[in-house]
Amino acid sequence: MAVRTVNPQKYNSDLAEAIKKIPEFKKPEWIDFVKTGADKVRPNVDPDFWYKRAASILRQVYIQGTVGVSRLRTKYGGRKDRGMKPARFHKSGGKIIRLILQQGEQAGLLEKSKSKKAGRMMTVKGKQFMENIK
Repeated sequence: MAVRTVNPQKYNSDLAEAIKKIPEFKKPEWIDFVKTGADKVRPNVDPDFWYKRAASILRQVYIQGTVGVSRLRTKYGGRKDRGMKPARFHKSGGKIIRLILQQGEQAGLLEKSKSKKAGRMMTVKGKQFMENIK
């Protein structure tokens, strides 16, 4: 099944359920208390946030090829309300993204890029895992 052709919302929820079964993807205990970026007002209240964000990040790595933490921080950033001053774009936090990428490496789904372009890319096992999600 082609990852690009299916509805991303349904695919990400199915992928999140599959990621829950992988022992390397563990939700850290501090995730319920931290904001995901400077533009957010409160921490995320969704109990499955960690797995949904992991699914979204894995899908981005699959689609974009080689991608690093900085580009993903920009992708998940948003507009920060600065009170009376005009809102401005702020990148999201990097710790959550970095930890998910490291867990993906431990699970064997991702690997550091060996080419000139820095970042992480899918392994053959990772591509098969992504394409077998129904």
